[in-house]
Amino acid sequence: MEGGFGSDFGSSGGGGKLDPGLIMEQVKVQIAVANAQELLQRMTDKCFRKCIGKPGGSLDNSEQVRRVGPRGGT
Repeated sequence: MEGGFGSDFGSSGGGGKLDPGLIMEQVKVQIAVANAQELLQRMTDKCFRKCIGKPGGSLDNSEQVRRVGPRGGT
């Protein structure tokens, strides 16, 4: 059983030859996932800084989460 970085890449046929097209697709997917995670982290950090002015033990009224929609009243 193989371990390590290359173990996720499939092989074509029984010769153990790696498919360059498959590898490129997997790398593209990994890059897209990493970019999405970075964007989500940046958005989370930015929203937190905007919403939470002074971190402390409790939230003031302006920092409370408000529901939007039919039951939220906004």
